[in-house]
Amino acid sequence: MRLLHTSDWHLGRAFHRVNLLGAQAEFIGHLVRTVRERAVDAVVVSGDVYDRAVPPLAAVELFDTVLHRLADLGVPTVMISGNHDSARRLGVGAGLIDRAGIHLRTDPSAAGTPVVLQDAHGDVAFYGLPYLEPALVRSEFAVDRVGHEAVLGAAMDRVRADLATRAPGTRSVVLAHAFVTGGRASDSERDITVGGVAAVPAAVFDGVDYVALGHLHGCQTITERVRYSGSPLAYSFSEAGHRKSMWLVDLDADGSVTAERVDCPVPRPLARIRGTLEELLADPALTPHEDAWVEATLTDPVRPADPMARLTERFPHTLSLVFAPERAPDDPRASYARRLAGRSDQQIAQDFVAHVRGAGPDEQEAAVLREAFDAVRADGAAQEVAR
Repeated sequence: MRLLHTSDWHLGRAFHRVNLLGAQAEFIGHLVRTVRERAVDAVVVSGDVYDRAVPPLAAVELFDTVLHRLADLGVPTVMISGNHDSARRLGVGAGLIDRAGIHLRTDPSAAGTPVVLQDAHGDVAFYGLPYLEPALVRSEFAVDRVGHEAVLGAAMDRVRADLATRAPGTRSVVLAHAFVTGGRASDSERDITVGGVAAVPAAVFDGVDYVALGHLHGCQTITERVRYSGSPLAYSFSEAGHRKSMWLVDLDADGSVTAERVDCPVPRPLARIRGTLEELLADPALTPHEDAWVEATLTDPVRPADPMARLTERFPHTLSLVFAPERAPDDPRASYARRLAGRSDQQIAQDFVAHVRGAGPDEQEAAVLREAFDAVRADGAAQEVAR
């Protein structure tokens, strides 16, 4: 069975105020052509179909378009909700849409109930695990600890239990939206840390033939059977080095996997350039970036006059301007943003406590801070679900 694995469309998202709907529509056209031209048997979409819980109308219309185009091809599609989606909204009409071969899996309680497709070698069971917010699904999975590993582990126990009841030789595919240990993050993914831990071990998914992951925006291979497709478009300058693609996966009769990357259309390349303003305006090595979307970091010791206007004369698609004078991190003149770069909310809060009273929080106080951050994030997720 040949699968096309994609995820993290984020329909409705902009890139530094640039509307990407046209580029997203171009990607959808590319996906449909790939399905047709490469004889794809099933499409899997591993979450974050939309960029937010209540997407703009134009994004909903684009989603409606892709559903119709995939249904017209007669190729089954399995989709799950991600942490950016409203599971309840995305799942509206799932029962009816199911009849057209579009299988929306947004209900955590159905984790152990697969979509079963057939090929010449027998059944392939597709298990859709939507994004599992630990605080919201803890009771569903009856776990003692609130954490991603606990709830995903419990969901996978249901998957393995169901798979054990199926005919010998039944192959299995799991769709999941999670941060798996070994994955490389970028700046455009929403933090899903719980209890100071965001990642779950790949071993959670042991016992199935292929795991189609979503959430991280870079295409990457965790193991030969566990992969991220990444987002089809770049949504932050931290993705400037990404090769945006989908996985074309062949699942053989014995469950073995071979995978090929299929590149996605690039609306405009990204470039991150750094130096003084005069260096950036004069450096001939930067000529290839003149038509790119540009993030320029200026290292001038004193902020120059009209930097954006002068930059856009050479780089007309400059979208982001960062000022970072060359100073030591402990220099009191170093920017607040630079001092906080790479630090988690928990670390920033602990640094603040240390600054105010001269000593950082002890273990019990650090636990209180961690619980507070978890509670705020879980409350935000609950509010999105209720919208």
